[in-house]
Amino acid sequence: MADVSIEELVKKLLEESPQRKFSESVDIAINLKNLDLNQPKNRVDEEIILPNGLGKELKVGVFAKGEVALQAKQAGAAYVFDDADIQEMKDDKARAKSVADECDFFIAETQFMATIGKTIGTVLGPRGKMPVPLLPGKSIGEMIQAKQSAVRVRSKDKMTFHVAVGRRDMPAEKLAQNIETVVSRVERALVKGKQNIKSIYVTTTMGKSERVM
Repeated sequence: MADVSIEELVKKLLEESPQRKFSESVDIAINLKNLDLNQPKNRVDEEIILPNGLGKELKVGVFAKGEVALQAKQAGAAYVFDDADIQEMKDDKARAKSVADECDFFIAETQFMATIGKTIGTVLGPRGKMPVPLLPGKSIGEMIQAKQSAVRVRSKDKMTFHVAVGRRDMPAEKLAQNIETVVSRVERALVKGKQNIKSIYVTTTMGKSERVM
């Protein structure tokens, strides 16, 4: 990391970036090196729970029915889909794409997983939004809560990729903790860890950037 702490760099970034009329996102740009990303095994694809969330409520879609569907609605799921919805999205790809783009994450009862894969997997898969299965004994409410603090980190075949770590109105300390969590997980996911990271910058949506690594 840089000689100064990440928290100090975030404070500097927030102080020196002009104020905007909207709530800006704070992101990090990760630049990799010495990797062949044409090999899928070398790519980063991680779901990370941020200790301080993203500073906004994420939309979670749930594929469920009966009691689980009711619990999902009570727990704050943005949408709850059943068998009929899946078939409708199979026949209406425009709706499937709209749902996929609007929801940040999906959870599905295990009984729906195979059907989802066969019907709308071609829409969800490329977006990195295939549902996480709700395994027996797991609480749908707890899973929704966890998802609302999660980010999906995907390099795909690009040496540079971006990850949201919060909003500008969050304290620098909490943003720094989120950044450290993401960087630590990315390092563990890489073949040679930190040696595969060329640089990392933190930036606001329309502000300047600061190098943190």
